[in-house]
Parts: sequence; structure tokens; C-alpha cells
Amino acid sequence: MTDQSCTFGLWYDFRNPARWPRTFTRFYEESLEQIAWAESRGIDSVWLTEHHFMADGYTPSPFVLAGAIGARTRSLRIGTNLIVSPLHNPIRLAEDAATLSLLTGGRFDLGVGQGYWQPEFDAFGRSLRHRPSLLEEGVEVIRRAWSGAPAEFHGKRYDFPALPVTPHPESTPQLLVGAMAEPAIERVARIADGFLSTQNTHHEAYLDALERAGRSREEGRIYAGQWAIVAEDPEREWARIGEHALYQINGYIEMGAFGPAESTPTFATPQDLLDAGSFVLWDTDTAVTELTTLLCERPQIKDVHFWAQLPGEPVESGSARIELLTSKVIPQVRAAVAAARQEVSA
Repeated sequence: MTDQSCTFGLWYDFRNPARWPRTFTRFYEESLEQIAWAESRGIDSVWLTEHHFMADGYTPSPFVLAGAIGARTRSLRIGTNLIVSPLHNPIRLAEDAATLSLLTGGRFDLGVGQGYWQPEFDAFGRSLRHRPSLLEEGVEVIRRAWSGAPAEFHGKRYDFPALPVTPHPESTPQLLVGAMAEPAIERVARIADGFLSTQNTHHEAYLDALERAGRSREEGRIYAGQWAIVAEDPEREWARIGEHALYQINGYIEMGAFGPAESTPTFATPQDLLDAGSFVLWDTDTAVTELTTLLCERPQIKDVHFWAQLPGEPVESGSARIELLTSKVIPQVRAAVAAARQEVSA
């Protein structure tokens, strides 16, 4: 007996830094081949994220990539973790997500967040100050659009007439929301179908917020992005790819993901990332133990996903870790979690 209540997936940002040169055409082609192969290996989900105006090509068009992935796969769930929804017209988000759901036989979930990078908001004519209300009203507009019942919307940020949004999805996507700060997590508990988390640090806060919102903890749905490197010899793997991780994390810091960029220091070395807990290193046995413990303690976790590869890292390098996950880690975790839950039931 194996446990299928939690899926396991891959996370893609499609960053292609000039420091490790390759063409985007080849990079996209190799990544799509990797995703189809990963599905055949037992990977259940793929998650795409979004930013704009990045020199390394950080995904500006996740919906286009999601369509390409959907055409090459059969059972894989495809989600966004996440779309910066305040930058977009929510009607267009609803239309694009509905179309993806229809194209993929209901395999698409829309994950959104409020964003943080000032240049994006300036370029799209939005105020960073308004991002909470832009996010919250946008979620409401999207839900109304998917309902198939035209209704006017008049809010602080959006004003829409009662026009039909068609085609509406035959299988309504989940509307997931990401957050890290306390007020944003409170908002997730009120308006979202599930929580896009990072580094497993805010799960309890989300479940507590659900109760304050009048919902039960059992209703919680957590989609947990992992910052873990799983390898047979993780220290040797880190020595090889640590510079790629340093590039990734420092890029987020410089954009303001973890606080004001001008007052948040970047990391000097890959070891500094490990010392700060920005990444963790797991060998096979540790990965099985950590993931089994996580899933047994948090049955609300519905998906766990790992970076397919770090920015600039060769695709085949990431594929080696995916092979280890699918052959030696995920099967053991599923069996261990199923056994633990069966024991509790008994």
C-alpha cells in the first residue's frame, strides 16, 4: 500500500544567466524534454513562477510555457507558484487560466501572489502600495469570472461591467495564494483554496490563521516549495552547484524578496547560504526521514516540489537529482507515510 495523498513535483524559473551561456531555444527545448521524462519517472506536478525585465530571462510568460507543458504531458498537474497577479488584468488571468484548464483536461491550478519588485509595478502602471487590495480584489474577480454568471464588479482598484467570461472552465482550477509575511498569510486563510509556502516555515501560521478566519485546520491545503538539494553525496553536489544557488538567492535579495534591498545584505559564499538555512543538504536517507516526518506532521500538505535545477545549472545536472528523487526517495516516503497513517488509523 502506498500513499498518494501528497504529490511530488518540480519548480521552474527558467533563468538563463549570461555567466553560464546557452541559447534560450535550446534551454526551453531541454527543459520541456526533461518535464515529459520526469512525468514518466513518476513526478506528479510542475510549478512555474513569474518575473519581468530580468537580464537572465526569468519566466515572463508562464502561461505560454504551461500550454507547452500540457501538450507534452498526460497526467502531470501544472500550476503557477506564482503569478504576480497585481501586474495583470484579473479578467485576462481568469481567461488564460480557464483556457489552460480546458486544454489540459483540468490539470491546471492558478497560484498568485502580491509581488514585491518595484520596477515591475512601475512598468505596469501599478502602485506597490496597492498590492494587497489589487491581489484580493483580483482573486474575487477571477472567482466570479470562472462561475459563468456575469456580474458587475466595483472595487477600490477594479471596475468591470457584467460581461460573460467564456469559455469558463469545466473543472474549476484551484486558486492558490503565496505569502510569507503575517498579514499576507492572514489574507491567504481568508481568500485562497490553498497556501503556496516556501521553506516550510509558515505552515503553523497559516493553519492558525485558518481558525481565526472561521475555517478548520483540516481544511488547510499546503503546496510546499522546498529549498533542499537531494544527492547521494550532498556536500560534493553543493561544491559543484553552490555558486548557482548563490546566484539565485542573491538575485531575490537584490529584488527585495526578503526585505528592503538596500538594507538586506547579500550572501558572500555558498556556505553562508547553508549556515543561514536558505538551502539544506539531504542525502537519500535524510530526505526520506525529513519528508516522511513533514508529511506525517502536516497532513494538510498536498504537494512538495523541488527546483528542477538552479539558474545556469545544466538541465542534465538537475535530471540526475530528479532520477534520485523518483527512484530512491519518493517511493520510500510514500510507503513510510502510508504505513504511519495506517498505524494511526488502527
